[in-house]
Amino acid sequence: MEVVLMTPILSTEAFAALGAPNLVYVRPVKAADIIASVPSSQVQGFDLDPEQTLYAVHRADGERLAVLSDRDSAVAAALAHELAPVSVH
Repeated sequence: MEVVLMTPILSTEAFAALGAPNLVYVRPVKAADIIASVPSSQVQGFDLDPEQTLYAVHRADGERLAVLSDRDSAVAAALAHELAPVSVH
């Protein structure tokens, strides 16, 4: 018998219905990924080394809400906005 594991994809509304509408995740991301994914006008004025590790805060549906320079700041920003951060490695 073959077992297939599937990861369910939840909409924001479905996730909220589970009782976790304020859950966000914090994960490390390379500055190069941020530089490549946002308009250059949004990164002007920031001195970023492409190899630098930054920390992104994401909603449960994957939407990136913020990028900060260190994990503690990312967690603090989430908490300041009444969100419940969890770490993803």
